[in-house]
Amino acid sequence: MLYSVKMRSAQGGAHEEGGRHISGAERILPEEQLDYAVLTMLHRAREHERGRADFISLKVEEIKPQEIVYKPLLSFSTCPVKTAQEGHRAAVAELERAGVKPKAALKGLEMLENLHDSMRGAIVVDCESGMRIDGMGERGVRASKMDCVNSRGYDEYMQARGLTGDHVREALVLASKVAGAEGMVAELCWSDDPYYVTGYVASPLYGYRRIPVMKERGSGIGGRVFFVRPGTDMQKLINYLEEQVVMIQTGEVLTC
Repeated sequence: MLYSVKMRSAQGGAHEEGGRHISGAERILPEEQLDYAVLTMLHRAREHERGRADFISLKVEEIKPQEIVYKPLLSFSTCPVKTAQEGHRAAVAELERAGVKPKAALKGLEMLENLHDSMRGAIVVDCESGMRIDGMGERGVRASKMDCVNSRGYDEYMQARGLTGDHVREALVLASKVAGAEGMVAELCWSDDPYYVTGYVASPLYGYRRIPVMKERGSGIGGRVFFVRPGTDMQKLINYLEEQVVMIQTGEVLTC
């Protein structure tokens, strides 16, 4: 039996009471791995570089096999950039290549640059007009309930490519779920952790494009934008992103 384990933490009270978001994490794991996962998440919340949380929420739910949908792991590549300015130009180019109109790509980038603090979820933007269409305010739409089929194999897959740490591990799994959503064209993201400056553009067409520098070191502002086709059913999209259990896999036995 599998279980979903989710953690979210804030400083200054719960998120719903105005607390500042510190960190979040989630896994889908067999029962024998629950204790370790919970302890790891607690440590992450209490020792995070964004600050020490005084509100920590942990939620554990049983996952039934019939609830699971399987999606493929996105292909992985890196854009060679050295500065945040170069990173932003590369991100816009990748978004346009994936099918986002130039003005929408620039608007999405501007939305992240103008955040006053990080959001718990993502901004959803029409890929042609650049208008925000989720109506979720500062909360945004949160991609949740996903993991990889074989955690050990996935870790080996990432390590063989010189990729270690929670940031990229979690981002590639999340991006793979997001890319599988009906109407999804592309995703733009960079981290809100002050000393992790890497971001990415992901799309169903071109996979996960890692961009090594997307902000200045020390900045605690980050977030993500989902670009969707005009006419996308928003309620269906939100239900998939927030409620559908998705396990990520590839055709290779030990990769995910």
